[in-house]
Amino acid sequence: MSIIVTGIAGFIGMHTAARLLARGETVIGVDDFNDYYPVALKESRIAELERIGAGRLIVRRADIGDQSALAAALAGTEFDRIVHLAAQAGVRYSLDNPAAYVRSNMAGHLNILEIARQHKVRHLVYASSSSVYGANKIMPFRLEDRVDHPVSLYAATKRADELMSETYAHLFRIPQTGLRFFTVYGPWGRPDMALWKFTANILAGKPIDVYNHGDMQRDFTYIDDIVAGVLASLAKPPADDGLEKAGGFTTPHRLYNIGNNRPEPLMELIRTIEIACERKAELNMLPMQDGDVHATYADIGAIQRDLGYAPTTPISVGIPAFVSWYREAGQLHDEPSPRDATQP
Repeated sequence: MSIIVTGIAGFIGMHTAARLLARGETVIGVDDFNDYYPVALKESRIAELERIGAGRLIVRRADIGDQSALAAALAGTEFDRIVHLAAQAGVRYSLDNPAAYVRSNMAGHLNILEIARQHKVRHLVYASSSSVYGANKIMPFRLEDRVDHPVSLYAATKRADELMSETYAHLFRIPQTGLRFFTVYGPWGRPDMALWKFTANILAGKPIDVYNHGDMQRDFTYIDDIVAGVLASLAKPPADDGLEKAGGFTTPHRLYNIGNNRPEPLMELIRTIEIACERKAELNMLPMQDGDVHATYADIGAIQRDLGYAPTTPISVGIPAFVSWYREAGQLHDEPSPRDATQP
């Protein structure tokens, strides 16, 4: 039976689909190919998947925020699992275009829940975000922490997704796993992310913008480790047994943090990029921007215990891998004025 991957032309969606295709699965990809960043990069990701997929890839172009268009795109297809990764990304962009986040992240998530209910899927795995923890100052971020003080609309939409999923798990007993991703990076990444912008500017001899004067930390998580967590989650749906799951639910719904479990100072990230690029960065020190948080740090105890998740890629390995890919292919997708970067 096929697996739906929404956001298949996106960064995490492309890598997840690639791993599924490589192990022989049939994948139905859904994406609207919007122009938040260069569409050519998304098309290149799909071309790479077609090379891997050998006829087992079906791509349907549809906006998940449009219920009718989504239903039409999936008409006549058979599937029993969904990996829902489509969303309007970016923290700062939500200050400029909030309606895009409500449409894609909230209406879109609801539409996917309805598809899951109608098709009686075995498991729905969906993307949440570390941003739901807001300005929490207690480290590491634990599933038990309160998440009702978001500092960006993006974060608020992701928390809303978790609550909608819990409602559908309660009413319709749909097995679901929500994954709170922590700062994902790697080859085929997004041009609006700090790593891409830092690498592009350092190689071009241009200054890089460093927010909060460099006093920030992030739990940078390499894409291969993220995909390993997604697939481990997909393989083991939560049981409808009335017992409490990770995240505190007693329905067939659970939450996990997926991070590297190792926060890195922003200046250490920059030094690692400099080494990989073999060039020094010119730093433009700036204050903290609205929507940013000082630090992120994932407590991954629950997913380690339940699924054996164990990240293996430090930034000393992951950053050179990204820079190598960028030199070979990524810079072909640079644009003159990319959108405001998300938090690093």
